Amino acid sequence: MESLRINSRLILPPGELHVSFSRSGGPGGQNVNKLATRVQLRFCVLDSPTLGERRRALLMRQLESRLTKVGEVVVHASSHRERGRNLEDARQRLAAMLRTGLQVPKRRKATRPTRASKRKRLDAKRKRGDLKRSRRPSSD
Repeated sequence: MESLRINSRLILPPGELHVSFSRSGGPGGQNVNKLATRVQLRFCVLDSPTLGERRRALLMRQLESRLTKVGEVVVHASSHRERGRNLEDARQRLAAMLRTGLQVPKRRKATRPTRASKRKRLDAKRKRGDLKRSRRPSSD
């Protein structure tokens, strides 16, 4: 297996990617119970010597819901009938996941509503209240 390019600065060596194959689920033809075409690709964020501390911390925070207890990212691919295409699909999905995980989220800039937006909101509330009040039966 070859190295996996994540972005221009990060390339994962093949030794850090663990691949296993199994039979795909779902309906199939004569080969469904014979061929192991489903791919499971694992990458351990915690043990990777390629990642620096900054990148590791960023990935741990960003991909928190996708990590296993031992800090691995697991990608399954079984959409194609060939093992090679499923492997390439899993590699591309892992690269995309790590690429988005390495992007630093933008810091939110605190803003305040403008005077016009406050006035507009209160006018809309007043109109809605007047409409509801007009539907009530008169109390005379």
